[in-house]
Amino acid sequence: QVQLEDSGGGLVQTGDSLTLTCKVSIRTDDDFDYCLGWFRRAPGKEREFIGAVHWIAEGTYYWRTDTSRFAVSKEKERNTIFLHMTDLKPEDTAMYYCAAAQQTELVRFDWAYHNWGQGAQVTVSS
Repeated sequence: QVQLEDSGGGLVQTGDSLTLTCKVSIRTDDDFDYCLGWFRRAPGKEREFIGAVHWIAEGTYYWRTDTSRFAVSKEKERNTIFLHMTDLKPEDTAMYYCAAAQQTELVRFDWAYHNWGQGAQVTVSS
């Protein structure tokens, strides 16, 4: 059983930085690794993969992501993953979600993720 809670969204200005937080709750007797990902959905657009990180193993995965501006990290001892965003632009305005997939491979397909946070709205003003 996995529960996710996103937080840290808000209204920022172009060029600002923002870090989103996802509190992760996984059953303590669960020895499986998880793929924890970040997605976003802008108004009128499809959900977009940003990046993913292993919960137990090391390693991150990005696909067509501006890695000069977006980075995924984790602090397992705090049961938390992060999405670090810099030099934000108005086109980054979206609802951002963390999600979990019970598998060892890091994936970008939203259908692979079965647990989702409630979302954190990020609005970037010009």
